Amino acid sequence: MRSRLSGLAIATAALGLWSPAGGAALAGDIPNLVGTWTGTTSTIGPEKGLRTRDRTVHITEQTDRRFHGYFDYEDGHKDVFGVVFPDNTSFAWVTPTSKGYSHGRILGPDHIASCYVESGEKATAGCSDLVRSDAKP
Repeated sequence: MRSRLSGLAIATAALGLWSPAGGAALAGDIPNLVGTWTGTTSTIGPEKGLRTRDRTVHITEQTDRRFHGYFDYEDGHKDVFGVVFPDNTSFAWVTPTSKGYSHGRILGPDHIASCYVESGEKATAGCSDLVRSDAKP
């Protein structure tokens, strides 16, 4: 009997139906990322070297796993388009003008981290640690 239960647990985990926290990962559990996220971004690259600066990301709308928003920075404004992965912990976002990719993790209901990597002549790598600044208590 124990062998059967272990096999069932392994099969359930392999199908992605079981979350690391020990509960089922259901479609209704999709995290809501709408809000204003603030924190810092630390980057490194050949053009600008080591940098740390403030970052604010506005997620303005979300439909199921898909979301849209923007951020403003010293060089202008960028729209952001993203998705939450089926594990309900990982996400990715892109901008229309970037040549790299951002992958992130939801660390808590009001805490995310996202890392950007771009190869080539203007190679850059950096991570942002962001908290939802408009979270409701």
